[in-house]
Amino acid sequence: MTDTIDGAALLDEVEAFHRRFNVFPTEAAFVAVALWDAHAHLLDCFDSTPRIAFLSPEPGSGKTRALEIVETLVPQPMTAVNASAAALFRSVSAGNGKPTILFDEIDTVFGPKAGDNEELRGFLNAGHRRTGVTYRCIGDGGQQTVQAFPSYCAVAVAGLGSLPDTILSRSIIIRMRRRARNEKVEPFRARVHEAEGHKLRDGLATWAEHVRGFVMGAWPDMPDGVTDRPADVWEPLLAIADAAGGHWPERARAACVTLVTASKANDKGSLGVRLLTDLRDHVMVGIDRLPTIAILDRLNALDDAPWADLGGKPLDSRRLSKMLAEYMTADNDPIASRNIKAAGSVLKGYYAADLTDAWARYCPPPPESPLPPLPGTENAA
Repeated sequence: MTDTIDGAALLDEVEAFHRRFNVFPTEAAFVAVALWDAHAHLLDCFDSTPRIAFLSPEPGSGKTRALEIVETLVPQPMTAVNASAAALFRSVSAGNGKPTILFDEIDTVFGPKAGDNEELRGFLNAGHRRTGVTYRCIGDGGQQTVQAFPSYCAVAVAGLGSLPDTILSRSIIIRMRRRARNEKVEPFRARVHEAEGHKLRDGLATWAEHVRGFVMGAWPDMPDGVTDRPADVWEPLLAIADAAGGHWPERARAACVTLVTASKANDKGSLGVRLLTDLRDHVMVGIDRLPTIAILDRLNALDDAPWADLGGKPLDSRRLSKMLAEYMTADNDPIASRNIKAAGSVLKGYYAADLTDAWARYCPPPPESPLPPLPGTENAA
């Protein structure tokens, strides 16, 4: 894209720099992280910015090291551990250039023992979009006025476990793992290697200025099946890859498919969607109605399911009723239990007909469930 800087070669160098110090789980992760580093230099060209999240089930998996390498490559890095929402949105709206926020130990903010962090969660969600702002009252007493603070900025996070769905859906997820004995990396020494990273950062900044016009108006082609929120997440990275040229457009789209597919495989949806899916796939298979007591017995007996231990007690009829009432029947009435006649008695239970519409709208496709043949073609050759 420019006579002075080969974008593809520059991204190759950025990727190679990560490979010296990081062990990522897939080739797709190296591609995504290198493109994310570059996108941080061109934020104003995009309508949204993906978060990148380095997550692992156990400590010692290289998450912090990944953030340290990213820090050397992005503009105005701001390391935030337990930073308040107020400090972050004031830094972003300060007017002297947008920081790239690097949030380590994000599990201390959103983990099970983190407490209430709705304000910070709101900041991270709002900052995903270029139009995102955080509203705050300023002034004293009766002289207060409402002021909008811009929240749009690039954010990389690292932590144990997972993240709230609202942030996961806006993120490229890199699921880190401990290095195997045969996986070697070069020790990172800040005094030696920061300067190397900063040289690449300066190269990215210069290249970004050359390709800004191309990227600003770009509408990159998405791989088949990548739509909606995943498309929003990947659009900036694919635009960067197209601007760089060489093998990067092809590698970027392959990485996109790999990581989006992986995110869907790890996405069990909300607890309500999980309930609907388990009812369809495990509890009411081939059954048009079932008493509540039988539904609960089958749900609580499922392996690898949360129903036998929800906050220390199994799913009961009251909670089942409350969860299903959030969804509607085909007639737009809340799903509710109805009378079922069984062996001379009447029990409360649920009808598959009442659940069918919610199954179609919210649940992933049934496993190994091909579409039925079109009418009249059942016996066609």
